[in-house]
Amino acid sequence: MQNLYTELFHKLWDDYVAITPDALKVHNEFSSLSSNPIVNDHIALRTFNDGLINLKHIGKFLAQHGYAEAGEYHFEEKKLYAKHFAHQSDAMAPKVFVSELLLEEFSAELQMFCRGLIAQANWQISQEGLQIPNRHWGKISRNAYERLLEESEYAAWLAAFGLRANHFTVSINHLESLKDIESVNQFVKTAGFKLNTSGSEIKGSQKVGLKQSSTMANSLDWAFEDGNYPIRSCFYEFAERFPMANGELYQGFVAASADKIFESTNVAA
Repeated sequence: MQNLYTELFHKLWDDYVAITPDALKVHNEFSSLSSNPIVNDHIALRTFNDGLINLKHIGKFLAQHGYAEAGEYHFEEKKLYAKHFAHQSDAMAPKVFVSELLLEEFSAELQMFCRGLIAQANWQISQEGLQIPNRHWGKISRNAYERLLEESEYAAWLAAFGLRANHFTVSINHLESLKDIESVNQFVKTAGFKLNTSGSEIKGSQKVGLKQSSTMANSLDWAFEDGNYPIRSCFYEFAERFPMANGELYQGFVAASADKIFESTNVAA
């Protein structure tokens, strides 16, 4: 199982840094401070709640790599449902946070368009199997992207990019020299990177067991049906976990914090 999941994360990382150049720069900044590898706390995937790419099917895909469900979350404002998955035998393996868009809560126009993408995905997956990272449908038009943005930035991002790591996450608990999220944030800003300030720079608290922060997603020229246009891609996150009453570090997620982390890809930010 270990070889399967490590191979998966190598693929995810290579795909991620190819469209998130800031992430590699930030990663290298942290690596320059440490003789040990940077530990990845978790990644996140976005998907639709229908077809062969819904959360249930991604869960089955992750089970083949040694993962099992470990928590669920609801995001009423953004109309999302999510679960996180943890590796069953390797406590150091990155967690996987998977959210899905609740299509039935959106307009008929958005549903029709997204179900068209899902139909393409169903056909491809039935032929080749579910593959991550991958966009299991063709390029969309810039106009379609803009229309989706009017209702859901999440839907627009997913339609453009498909199933790939939306972010990787530095585990602050495993850093050698920067011991808390405050010093990490200052280090990242001094290095010239912009942080997501939605709500505040730091999401969460020691009381809830988790503090998080993140960069704003990279802007890059992305290939649409009708040409290349600049849009936000992916971002880098930082997580500091705190002990629970039993002395073990909290391993879940906080919905109120994750809600603000989603906004690291906001176009208007």
